[in-house]
Amino acid sequence: MGAAYFYHLTRNPLEETLGVLLGKSLAAGWRVAVRGSDPGRLDWLDEKLWLGADDGFLPHGMAGGPHDAEQPVLLTSKPELPNGATCVMCIDGAAVSPEEVTALDRVCILFDGNDPSAVEAARGQWRTLTGAGCAAQYWSEDSGRWEKKAETGG
Repeated sequence: MGAAYFYHLTRNPLEETLGVLLGKSLAAGWRVAVRGSDPGRLDWLDEKLWLGADDGFLPHGMAGGPHDAEQPVLLTSKPELPNGATCVMCIDGAAVSPEEVTALDRVCILFDGNDPSAVEAARGQWRTLTGAGCAAQYWSEDSGRWEKKAETGG
């Protein structure tokens, strides 16, 4: 049974935090789907991930290509997981269901702490997922390093 990890971004940009989390996920042996709500934003993120540091290369692809099933990280706006992802990272308010949280190893919800609507959307996701009995953790970088601020066992 998985858990939802909420990442409240206040200091580092999405692409930097996502790059770190993707690296850790791949090191754990997980296949990952990065789910966004805006295809244009996913295109932007795709470019940012390709331009990362040479020593931090993150193999990934955009959904809809001929090799989706082979991608260790797949950027998508759809709920399907053609790459067999066991971890889903939701950005920009992309939806995730309680059923997905329990079926996957991990769901990460990254949200911009400087955007009041993003914070409110994440709060709504927290209420929905924990209300359905999902385990969840809330992480904040306000102090300059990541700290767990809340946890529910589900």
